[in-house]
Amino acid sequence: MSYSISNVFKAAGLANVQRWIPFHLDERKVRNRIKNKMIRPTTIPQTLDDLVFEQAVAREALRLAFVQHKSFATRLKGVQTARTISEAFEQEQAETIVNMMTLDMLIGSGGVLSHAPRRAQAALMLIDSFQPEGVTRLAVDSIFMMPQLGVLSVVHPKAATEVFEKDCLIHLGTCIAPAGQTNKKKPILGYRIEFPDGKVEEGELLYGEMKKFPLAVGEKAKAKLKPTRGFDLGRGSGEELNCEISGGVVGVILDGRGRPLVLPEDKDERVKKLVEWYRAIDIYPEKVYRMK
Repeated sequence: MSYSISNVFKAAGLANVQRWIPFHLDERKVRNRIKNKMIRPTTIPQTLDDLVFEQAVAREALRLAFVQHKSFATRLKGVQTARTISEAFEQEQAETIVNMMTLDMLIGSGGVLSHAPRRAQAALMLIDSFQPEGVTRLAVDSIFMMPQLGVLSVVHPKAATEVFEKDCLIHLGTCIAPAGQTNKKKPILGYRIEFPDGKVEEGELLYGEMKKFPLAVGEKAKAKLKPTRGFDLGRGSGEELNCEISGGVVGVILDGRGRPLVLPEDKDERVKKLVEWYRAIDIYPEKVYRMK
């Protein structure tokens, strides 16, 4: 997001960056912003639209990194699988072993995530980029120390664990995202969430809709989740899931946009949907959506 932002833009392409911006920003302005950041790589966003733009590029940086990771995280065909990296590329590879439905937790690290003015911004960047499926906990590395703590754990595992849990990790909450697609705005998930204070949220999630409920760090809630036919939370199409969900500084996010996530091709419709989603999660001040 600093010295390599031009490489991200080149790899992602103009359209992929523009698709995450909740107002109209023409090609000339996008390219100017990229070049300005390239010649002043250590600057940070000074205005709201600067922030929105950088977070749009960040989504593509995360997405591209994840695509590369999945392409390498594969099971090698054949009997022998313990290979060096160079040998691995010479051997025929099967599909990726990364399964978003069975992934329990996503942890984001880096300034654009950890220093986001609102934690909900970091949460939605992770969701948009990685498109988690089923029930997934979200967190950020607040002090960029996960790699160093990994090294420390070899020497002093207890100290590394304590720093990781108490100082490093900030729990954002839980994302609930049924996998599946449809071309109709219809209910795709019935939910009943019992919160620790006795409050109950019950209702239906429509396709293309997002909702957020508060659930504090350290709190747990009981969820009864019933996807409709054609949508899956890990138990199979239309199969009910009863689980315990964890809270965080953002809370519980219900993502009904389907998987894989497809944004509208029409620019006006795309901006309209982005505004709807961003408002539902409360990630930007209202004046962002009135920018031209």
